[in-house]
Amino acid sequence: MMETLSPIALGALGSLAAGMMTALGAVPMLFFRRPGEQTQRVLLGFAAGVMLAASFFSLVIPGVAVLQDGGAGKGTAAAAMAAAVLIGATVIGLLNRFAPVDMLAIGPAGSRDLARRIWLFIIAITLHNFPEGAAMGVSFGGGDMNQGLATALGIGIQNMPEGLAVSAAMASLGYGRWPAFAAATASGLVEPIGGLIGASVVGLLPGALPWGLGLAAGAMIYVVTAEIIPETRGRAKGEGSMIGLMIGLVGMMFLDIALG
Repeated sequence: MMETLSPIALGALGSLAAGMMTALGAVPMLFFRRPGEQTQRVLLGFAAGVMLAASFFSLVIPGVAVLQDGGAGKGTAAAAMAAAVLIGATVIGLLNRFAPVDMLAIGPAGSRDLARRIWLFIIAITLHNFPEGAAMGVSFGGGDMNQGLATALGIGIQNMPEGLAVSAAMASLGYGRWPAFAAATASGLVEPIGGLIGASVVGLLPGALPWGLGLAAGAMIYVVTAEIIPETRGRAKGEGSMIGLMIGLVGMMFLDIALG
């Protein structure tokens, strides 16, 4: 049956399946009681660690590989990815400073400043799913079924801790189990959009994907280091938030390397 589908349809379906793995990763939050303040810091630290690892191992390194596969030398590929990361960080930094992001500071409890930071974090996670979906679309769009399936499986498994990260961030704002689960699911549904577009433009803009990966990485690195880590460390008692960060970082790093 799959052989009868077009590469565009395969890219959309593959990225949809991988995106739904984000929801699967958020399932544990359905069984947690509403976390206390210190548990929230640990969960938020875990989320920060996951996204730091994803920035480098899911976005930057694959972006460099795509550039090199396209014929770029190591220095050129590294320079292009560095520029993309800086642009992504600059854009999200300007958004944070000048755009009316205070309207994002919504949550049933907690400080308005904390809510704004966490919503920026969730937006950055959601945006990074777009180029990941595009990567799957490109894999299927190239006509190699095995490569497309392998890419979808790898990204799908990596999406599971990202789903837990989003739901944990929502829980730290005081949201209940189901709203946190729904937010994680919604963040993963960006991938089919990226997959559809990626499969459609594979022959038109082959050089766009690594730049998208780098821009998303820069945005996430900025939000995590400028907003989330200072928040978790500033109010934490003990090293719980740092332990959570290291567990998230190492766990995501392992998945990215093992499945890469």
